[in-house]
Amino acid sequence: MLSEVRYLVRSKFDGRYLLAHPVAERSDLSYLLVFREYSEALSYLNQHAAGLAERFVIESVSSMQLKATLKRWGFSGIGWVEDPWVPRIRFLSSP
Repeated sequence: MLSEVRYLVRSKFDGRYLLAHPVAERSDLSYLLVFREYSEALSYLNQHAAGLAERFVIESVSSMQLKATLKRWGFSGIGWVEDPWVPRIRFLSSP
């Protein structure tokens, strides 16, 4: 588990990560979108932000780096992208 690599999407412009806010009325709940494969992150960008895809970079992180990123940026948890085309996202809160 600790050696598993996950993929995040980050803005080249300001360094912010791609997030989801599952509850429209609660903008304080922000979930970091996490992809299982590099190709899934790329597919997500091409499907849902085709005109903006060149403004983002896909970065790989280990499980330990992911935990540190959640804590450092104060995210509510992760949005595990199960299907980048639909998209289907499972929201998991941080402990």
